[in-house]
Amino acid sequence: MLLFPAIDLRGGRCVRLYQGDFAAETSYAEDPAAVAAAFAAAGAPWLHVVDLDAARTGDLTNLAQVTEIVAVAGVPVQYGGGVRSVDAAARLADAGVARVVIGTAALESPRLVGEIAARQPVALGFDVRGREVAVRGWQAAGGGNLAEVLAAAPEADAVVVTQISADGTLGGPDMELLAETLAATATPLIASGGVGDLQDLRGLAALTVNGRVLAGAIVGRALYEGTVDLAEALAVLASGIRAKPW
Repeated sequence: MLLFPAIDLRGGRCVRLYQGDFAAETSYAEDPAAVAAAFAAAGAPWLHVVDLDAARTGDLTNLAQVTEIVAVAGVPVQYGGGVRSVDAAARLADAGVARVVIGTAALESPRLVGEIAARQPVALGFDVRGREVAVRGWQAAGGGNLAEVLAAAPEADAVVVTQISADGTLGGPDMELLAETLAATATPLIASGGVGDLQDLRGLAALTVNGRVLAGAIVGRALYEGTVDLAEALAVLASGIRAKPW
């Protein structure tokens, strides 16, 4: 299982939200590229970058910061937020992003996923409250039940599932949700939301459903708060880490 350190961008800064609430923001760094460089230096095999501004508006507000992150990291960068057109995805590819995560657009225009996937690697991103998929930067419901969404989802390289109620809480992942998702899709699954310590990561790495395991886990606040040490976490998961998850 790969570990993806998370860098969430808002207004050019590195921040974290609590349960997806834009009014409950903690700012951790003014220089996201320096954070990316530190994660890479500690051995992170990938980075997961989210433009929270773009997720709400569809505009690539923090593209300059993303470009700088890619330049200094030296490891593949997975990016989510506001990827709602072929042009937006192409601009991110030009910036060096290795894989784009498509959420709202995957629900509203599944054909778009195929158009983008023909040009560059794509993951699907589904943020859920309970089992209901939220859209537009977690601000609106109406995306449908996750199981139904997965059944109708277009093909992609991976799917990222975030339990909003767990995200940023350090209270542990929604293991039941992840087990259900492993059973519901054959697409490699990346877990997001709730990791608070090494025991949570061990639990995610051990999760097995019908012979399937998680391809990766995204960790954010735990790294910034120091409840997870990145180098130690990578050492714990080292037996399962490869250069690429698939």
